[in-house]
Amino acid sequence: MDREQLHGSRMAAREAELPAEKTREAREQALLYGLESAASVRDRTIPLFNRGRAALTAMGGTFAGVAFQEDMRDLNGPDVAFVGAPLDAGTTFRSGTRAGPQALRRISALSSYGYNFELGVDLHESLEMVDCGDINVTNANIEKAFDQIDKAVAYVHERGVFPVVLGGDHSIGYPDIRALTPYVDGNVGIIHFDRHSDLSEYGMDERTHGTPFFHATNIPNAPASNLVQIGIGGWTSSRFGVKTARERGASIITLTDIDRWGIERCAELALEIAWKNAKRVFLSFDIDCLDPAFAPGTGTPVGGGLLPREALRMLSVVTREGLAGMELVEVAPQYDVGDITSVQGVRVVLEVLGTLVNEGKLGRRPDESPEPQRPEVAQQAEEGLPQG
Repeated sequence: MDREQLHGSRMAAREAELPAEKTREAREQALLYGLESAASVRDRTIPLFNRGRAALTAMGGTFAGVAFQEDMRDLNGPDVAFVGAPLDAGTTFRSGTRAGPQALRRISALSSYGYNFELGVDLHESLEMVDCGDINVTNANIEKAFDQIDKAVAYVHERGVFPVVLGGDHSIGYPDIRALTPYVDGNVGIIHFDRHSDLSEYGMDERTHGTPFFHATNIPNAPASNLVQIGIGGWTSSRFGVKTARERGASIITLTDIDRWGIERCAELALEIAWKNAKRVFLSFDIDCLDPAFAPGTGTPVGGGLLPREALRMLSVVTREGLAGMELVEVAPQYDVGDITSVQGVRVVLEVLGTLVNEGKLGRRPDESPEPQRPEVAQQAEEGLPQG
């Protein structure tokens, strides 16, 4: 027996004979629909948004059952775009947040009707929403991942669509804000829910999920004076981050403050700080701000966090003046119990959108009449005849 008689040798020779036209066509279409990647990505066959053959299946479906935006060139008209950023290259304790977008989308099927009795809103009636799928990020190079996220989220902002970024670890906060600031003629405020300050400059010599707001507040029109952090505390806080907050003038609202002054007053103060001399405000919600009894599926859990109802009540206040976008980060489903962390994350996203609708900041308010139908269309609807 010699090398040429090996099955492996015969199959290697056969590979050269296999057709590749369909694969090439699929790759070309994915690049066309998914747009070109950031300049730092050397392989130019990788699209900015994942449009591979199994992209929708791998995503676990779309968020809340909305339409999948297959061709990103046609992103014109929707009010809201859900965008996945499956990154966990920035984690420092327990990895796994790259599976966060998939887990959030899958469990959001429970909320696919989009109706909330207490808010009196039906999101599917008030908003045009699409799911853009996941950004192609490399977990082997966090800076290239940042470039991809920056370019993808900026593409959404540029088209006047409200981005809901599904993380991913909290390092994505930096490129998410970096993507927004060029489109705002003035300062950007940041409302940040978390148990960690995330204001360190580096972690183990790299940017991580503990550093996004150090670098975001280096952006000239995202000053730390408009950064308000809610829920910071416990035994995993960084002294360097606290030092940065003090020196740069960021504001920290602890659970002690909430217990002393109450949810409403603290939320009102957060709103005032974020909007002072700012033109737009971005919301960053780290799921670990919730007590791990309610959100165990996260990378760095901290006991004694916010109760879900406390967080939802604060969100209803701090988002009522409008937002430029939001991110929901640090869902790590590997550590979850019965999907309860993902359930909380989906609730946060939907609650924010519902509040924005009710406050007239996004889409169409429930009490607004829809556009009048043409007389012939209205009559067809009454008679049960097909329209169009």
